[in-house]
Amino acid sequence: MANSLFENTYNPDVLTCLANLSNDEVFTPPTVVNDMLDMLPQELFRDPKTKFLDPVCKSGVFLREIAKRLIKGLEKEIPDLQERLDHIFKEQLFGIAITELTSYLARRSLYCSKWASGKYSIVKFKNIQGNVRYKALEHRFQGGKCVYCGASEKTLGPKTRLAGAESHAYEFIHTVKPEEIWNMKFDVIIGNPPYQLNDGGGTGTSATPLYDKFIEQAKKLSPRYLSMIIPARWYSGGKGLDDFRDRMFKDKRLRKLVDYFDSADCFPGVDISGGVCYFLWERDNPGDCEIEGHLNNETKKATRPLLDDSFPSFVRFNEAIPILKKVFATKQKPFMDIVSTRKPFGLSSQITGIKESPFPESVKIYAYPKTGYIPLLSVPENRDSINAYKVFIAKAYGERGKFPYLVTSRPFLGERGTCCSETYLQIGCFSTEAEAKNVISYINTRFFRFLVLLKKNTQNAPKSVYEFVPMQDFTEPWTDEKLYKKYGLSEEDTTFIERMVRMPGEEYK
Repeated sequence: MANSLFENTYNPDVLTCLANLSNDEVFTPPTVVNDMLDMLPQELFRDPKTKFLDPVCKSGVFLREIAKRLIKGLEKEIPDLQERLDHIFKEQLFGIAITELTSYLARRSLYCSKWASGKYSIVKFKNIQGNVRYKALEHRFQGGKCVYCGASEKTLGPKTRLAGAESHAYEFIHTVKPEEIWNMKFDVIIGNPPYQLNDGGGTGTSATPLYDKFIEQAKKLSPRYLSMIIPARWYSGGKGLDDFRDRMFKDKRLRKLVDYFDSADCFPGVDISGGVCYFLWERDNPGDCEIEGHLNNETKKATRPLLDDSFPSFVRFNEAIPILKKVFATKQKPFMDIVSTRKPFGLSSQITGIKESPFPESVKIYAYPKTGYIPLLSVPENRDSINAYKVFIAKAYGERGKFPYLVTSRPFLGERGTCCSETYLQIGCFSTEAEAKNVISYINTRFFRFLVLLKKNTQNAPKSVYEFVPMQDFTEPWTDEKLYKKYGLSEEDTTFIERMVRMPGEEYK
């Protein structure tokens, strides 16, 4: 009994322990690091000239695991162990720490000492940092934002930041000439960059992505191979990621993409909306991409173009490709055409002055958390649809836990004489209540929600997530059975859909 308890709870690798902690700075488990290293040509670890860079050192796990492979791979080339260690640590492994604290941790992982010149370091450097450097920097603010990373001067400026607090001005992306940091060429750049940084927007909790900046900066160094693990929400663009997404999907040098829809399958105990992914970019070997999807303890692989000519954007699930091809073969207009943009009536979610009861020249407003009545004249836009029937649906819907997902919130009827705040999107503008209810019947199918899921990689559900959904004739109601038959879906297709999507009231399978 005691031995069984020991075997199940003892974790001998401190970096695995760190990776199991939920934190804003996500530490990479050694197992994931090795999966990423397995994507590289293994002869790199038998070549004494190969140079590796981790430009975003945290725990030092990437460099440590590379060192293990080099120590074994160069055994014949450099038989003497100390001579081999000296060569590997001084000539082949380089890192840039993201904070002073992580620089200590990374050196401790790599050199067995936080000081590379100390007596406990397994390799003696002349300088205390060795090849894992850290340089404290400040942001360069212009108009209240950092010109390099978009950080908010209000939250991270030297005058407002708490004394001794980290600036988060990461050296690798706070320069226009990253090649001058080390003044050398790297064969492999690999790491797990910081994901986002508060930009001071919204109510003060808005954040701007950072990982794209590290990837673009790494490409400037023109390594032979580039691999990073990042949130998968870049698939959908938005929040400054549109250009980055387009460049990535059009880049034929992106040769492998490993996708985890549930981030906890990759980072135990860490919840990242939309999942995570890591990739291999090969400078000298363009071609199609091998897409490896991890879902519900299953792995599916397919080699295909990242962008298929049959439909307009990237599809992360390999099993969805044949379904989408059958849907797009009908050449129907997209349902997206009848979905409003943000603020369908020009009313923000912060609207005030809502009355509980109707009054002369008032209109009913659906808002959150309060639904009530406001003056008709206070509605700035789209007044012509107030007296039509329509459907309302939340513009954001988040869900955690295991599959299958609901994907969207419950749609509801927007009767005549109603409008909504930006909490909701408006769907359609109909002359009869029956048509609006038929739209609701369509939204409440697994088929509909599955096609939304293919575009919805975060809790946000703007107009664009409905791009893959085809339009229907709303003079009649819709069911999954009718839709499966209409699009000629196979049993394999429908089984996959029903594994991915559950309906309101259904329990997890």
